[in-house]
Amino acid sequence: MREVLRIGNCSGFYGDRLSAMREMLEGGDLDVLTGDYLAELTLLILGKDTMKDPALGYARTHVRQLEDCMGLALERGVRIVSNAGGLNPAGLAEKLREVADGRGLAPRIAHVAGDDLRPLGLWEGALTANAYLGGFGIAAALRAGADIVVTGRVTDASLVLGAAAAHHGWDADDHDALAGAVVAGHVLECGTQATGGNFSGFLSLPDRSRPLGFPLAEIAADGSCIITKHDGTGGAVTLDTVTAQLVYEVQSTRYLGPDVTTHLDSITLAQVGPDRVAISGVRGEAPPAQLKVCVNELGGWRNSVEFVLTGLDVEAKADWVRNQLTAALTTPPAEVAWSQPVPPIQDADSEEAASVLLRCTVKDPQPGPVGRPFTSAAVELALGSYPGFTMTAPPGAATPFGIYRAEYVDRSVVQHTVVHADGTTEVVGDPPVSTLPPATDKGRSESPYPAAADIPTRRVPLGAFVHARSGDKGGDANIGLWVAHDDRPDLYADRVAWLAGLVTAGTVRELVPEAADLDVEVHALPNLGAVNVVIRGLLGDGVAASTRFDPQAKGLGEWIRSRHVAIEDALL
Repeated sequence: MREVLRIGNCSGFYGDRLSAMREMLEGGDLDVLTGDYLAELTLLILGKDTMKDPALGYARTHVRQLEDCMGLALERGVRIVSNAGGLNPAGLAEKLREVADGRGLAPRIAHVAGDDLRPLGLWEGALTANAYLGGFGIAAALRAGADIVVTGRVTDASLVLGAAAAHHGWDADDHDALAGAVVAGHVLECGTQATGGNFSGFLSLPDRSRPLGFPLAEIAADGSCIITKHDGTGGAVTLDTVTAQLVYEVQSTRYLGPDVTTHLDSITLAQVGPDRVAISGVRGEAPPAQLKVCVNELGGWRNSVEFVLTGLDVEAKADWVRNQLTAALTTPPAEVAWSQPVPPIQDADSEEAASVLLRCTVKDPQPGPVGRPFTSAAVELALGSYPGFTMTAPPGAATPFGIYRAEYVDRSVVQHTVVHADGTTEVVGDPPVSTLPPATDKGRSESPYPAAADIPTRRVPLGAFVHARSGDKGGDANIGLWVAHDDRPDLYADRVAWLAGLVTAGTVRELVPEAADLDVEVHALPNLGAVNVVIRGLLGDGVAASTRFDPQAKGLGEWIRSRHVAIEDALL
């Protein structure tokens, strides 16, 4: 067994590039290939699948990938580890055995269960209720010789942690090594986001004509690693592309997991070669006593319509159609949300540039008020409303939506179980847990670096030398901001100090007016030249229920980068 584990990723979400498994297997040397298919929204989607057919509930794209690549993986000795089991890991394992039989193959297939807490009835009406398990069930399966391991809801990083723990023989109290594997797993989990996908510095990528390569990590016995990718694949692995993923969808500087609490402010990065970034110095401590649970409930029904407003008097046109539709809804939905149109540019040289959208979203516990009465009321305005009336598309039928919330349970409630390839079962014991109370760090609100009032500044976009990556954590939005590693290394330290001074809760509320009445946390990550911002409640009841223009906050960071701020002349 070699000293370094080479572990790759071939999926960052349910719907990622189907060919990625074959690309990773054929592209170079690997020991383990992981696939992350789950998110809070994905569990809701899979829950709806099980309402139609209880035998479903897993990521069916993973089956298609292994139909194509199972023989290749076995031939190359690459083990496959994924959370594609979703709500039905046993069902996925059985389906993969059918695939293997049909191809005359005999892989050892194990699955990890115990995350599904619906049978306990702790949350009445829950469509899904899944505890976030750690990686030691995966490790147990691999140590027992499994070629393929499928799980339910383990944390995204647990796929990598479990494989690394099995390879290096780590125990539950090897906190620093485990924390290093968590960081490696967090970088890999979203696939090509670590090689230039969704990267605000995309203009610096060497070749955007090819699909981005998926990342891999070379993990050493002490938990340190090098992030890289197969030679000849698109994209790049740089300090900035890795930082982008490290600050993605995290909250405070303490990253709580079922196996270890990782100190994100201990991470040190170094560019050690082309497409090679070393991660070292990661520190960990015992994990919390409770496990997080993703609970999804059916929240009701929703519908929406987008009106196109063109040319002059946009605000008056919006007022008129808003009043007309409101009056026409004889059974008003429980919630009606309207967007705020911004007047188009004047004297536009195309009709599209002269137009803006006005969106109306309605929600109700019952389908009736947001179904035909809503669609008919909108369509019937076509010849009797504002000039130039049109819609992007006729409103469709009402669709169900889910509400997400995080719950927490004692570990004794959950039985983390491995079903090995031979059918025997093994219960995974709990690790030693922290006796400290839960972290209460709410971040800082004031600047630790107050700037002198007489320093010359210019108002320019924040993105002049600051990168961003944003996303969702339930109903909260996360924005990571960090100083670019560009061609002015002499300014880097001063720019980092300036960014840390600029970003306070007050500044965030100015840049994001929607956050004016929300709790805002700012957490400094000086080793990464970054700050992490959490806006509590910006996304309401989670992605599926949000009526916000960008319900997953994926574009929030790019909007903030475009906002103008006062930057010291000496830093530009």
